[in-house]
Amino acid sequence: QLQLVESGGGLVQSGGSLRLSCAASRFTWEYYTIGWFRQAPGKEREGVSCINGDGSTYYAEDVKGRFTISRDNAKNTVYLQMNSLKPEDTAVYYCAAETRWGRVCRNYQYSGYGTWGQGTQVTVSS
Repeated sequence: QLQLVESGGGLVQSGGSLRLSCAASRFTWEYYTIGWFRQAPGKEREGVSCINGDGSTYYAEDVKGRFTISRDNAKNTVYLQMNSLKPEDTAVYYCAAETRWGRVCRNYQYSGYGTWGQGTQVTVSS
């Protein structure tokens, strides 16, 4: 069974950077669409970014230009590089995998993911 493990969260000052990792336990990883989501206290979970097996990427407007999603298939890992962090980026960040053949994200709000990680906390202080 596919398992996802996020890491890389922490406490950072406004303007700082963090790189989140989402590691998977399956070797067909390179075909999967992977998404990053976040949930702030008292708010609904929201999509942040996604990356397809062909490398195409999508971002929410408020992170575009600051966050970069990428994948290293040799390491079964997807990254979310977060630069110029703001206090409003504070949230628990989750990665998720779409493992159904042919299903891809065409925008950052794609919600068909069936496997989720446990989340990693990102806190940005002002």
